Amino acid sequence: MNMSFGLREENRALLQRVADMVRDEIMPLEEEYQAEIDKGDRWAYTERQAEILEGLKAKARAAGLWNFWLTDSDKGFGLSTVEYAYFAEEMGKTPLGAEVFNCSAPDTGNMEVFERYGSEMMKEQWLKPLLNGEIRSAYLMTEPDVASSDATNVSMSCVRDGDEYVLNGEKWWSSGAGDPRCKVYIVMVKTAGDEQPKHKRQSMIVVPADAPGIEILRPMQVYGHDDAPHGHMHIRFSNVRVPTENILLGEGRGFEIAQGRLGPGRIHHCMRAIGQAESALEQMCKRSLQREAFGKKLAQLGANYDIIAECRMEIEMARLLCLKAAWYMDQGDARAAAPWISQIKVIAPRVALKVIDEAVQMFGGQGVSQDTPLATAWTHVRTLRLADGPDAVHRRQVARAELTKYTQEKV
Repeated sequence: MNMSFGLREENRALLQRVADMVRDEIMPLEEEYQAEIDKGDRWAYTERQAEILEGLKAKARAAGLWNFWLTDSDKGFGLSTVEYAYFAEEMGKTPLGAEVFNCSAPDTGNMEVFERYGSEMMKEQWLKPLLNGEIRSAYLMTEPDVASSDATNVSMSCVRDGDEYVLNGEKWWSSGAGDPRCKVYIVMVKTAGDEQPKHKRQSMIVVPADAPGIEILRPMQVYGHDDAPHGHMHIRFSNVRVPTENILLGEGRGFEIAQGRLGPGRIHHCMRAIGQAESALEQMCKRSLQREAFGKKLAQLGANYDIIAECRMEIEMARLLCLKAAWYMDQGDARAAAPWISQIKVIAPRVALKVIDEAVQMFGGQGVSQDTPLATAWTHVRTLRLADGPDAVHRRQVARAELTKYTQEKV
């Protein structure tokens, strides 16, 4: 089997332009942008925050560095998933990177849903402004009262009433729903009971964020951080009414849509996590060469040579696994790609967490403080071990795929 993990020549210069903008224009504004969050309302953008973010987005778009996630599409650059991995890694080196190039989660997955499954009205009302970076969106699946790692448990009520559906229930960990620019939700709901097969009971429906009956109860905190102004919100729906045409593909098609949406989303997270690991290793190395203790550079103390070497090797292994999963996705067989996506979904956050943690250790007390981006990076990557399916679920999928080679029975 001939696998290619490289970039086409015409895209190498494009990648370098992205890398240059990340390092030269986005990273220098990170600290100032972050400091603005605590000024006034945490869930609104200050004038300076908006100026930084929208200014960078305008610059990226004017330079044609926009919507790279549209792989194999005539609307984007026609990148393969393998090629996009290199771009996502560069964007992952800064918290602002993905949005500056309009490649943020959950918007990329939601845009794919609108593009693949949405009506012309949805494409005009929601997809167009999302592609232009004018609004944000959220994807609502997880619920507080059921184990949502098994999505057949999703139970938000969605009952047809004439020309409308009526939604009742709660969702949480609704990432991005705190952003004042978030204008639309794609929501996983339950439309059928036990009379239908368990994978035909759920549906996806499009809900305007300002629909009557929607109440944001609270922002969920990740290790004490609310991730404002993006946020991971706990939301209650009380008799929320939406037109029947807002259902995607029809009742009972939720799992079909979810698999099309989550595969790319999972691997995009992994690509960016590798970028975060690279950034942490760079910080670790620079610190080890600049700081002295006991008359020596930190690099020469203890096991720091070994630690740096192990981090480098593990990043390289994770990147290769990520590229292999991306290659399988490019072959167009979602079933064949799934075990590889599950593997990297476990490995990439695990490796990134280790590298970030070692970098924190190299910085000492400063590493857990607000004076470096490492503590925040660690909390974000730790969340990835739960987002889009916890490690245990993905390991189960990997094991089932492995065992199936040796038995005709379902495992």
